[in-house]
Amino acid sequence: MAIDMLVGAAQTLASTTSRIGGGAAGSLAGGATGATSGVASGFSQLLDGVEKSASEANEAVSSMVDKTGDVHDAMIALQRAEMSLELTIQIRNKFVQAYQDIMRMPI
Repeated sequence: MAIDMLVGAAQTLASTTSRIGGGAAGSLAGGATGATSGVASGFSQLLDGVEKSASEANEAVSSMVDKTGDVHDAMIALQRAEMSLELTIQIRNKFVQAYQDIMRMPI
């Protein structure tokens, strides 16, 4: 469930960045505010999904420790949380790399 939310947020980010990258300079000046809010919204959704999956993993582990939950459920929740965090880190790395590439471009 949290993975689907993360994938949706990643797709939102990808579509926003493709709209930014595909437009001409004149259209970028007019639509920069909307694109910026779209990227910020995408990042917010992504981080909310990571936090939600981490809290679900914590709840599953605590229920496992209390012997009210199943070990399998706890391990699955931990793996989902780890995968969502790794996805977020990779998306962040791509944005940092894109920023660095743009900053290296000659004017």
